[in-house]
Amino acid sequence: MKTKNKKFDAVKLMRELREKINKEIANLSPEQIIEYFRKHSEQFKNEMASR
Repeated sequence: MKTKNKKFDAVKLMRELREKINKEIANLSPEQIIEYFRKHSEQFKNEMASR
């Protein structure tokens, strides 16, 4: 299978984001993890609504 040069690599992006999130929540309690995702999902919703 040939490798293509891509302008956007979705797999690479997802791996980087997953790694970043895992580092941020590594030492959090389950309750803190839930709050982390609630906070970030609210920020995302607000950002999408303003577009």
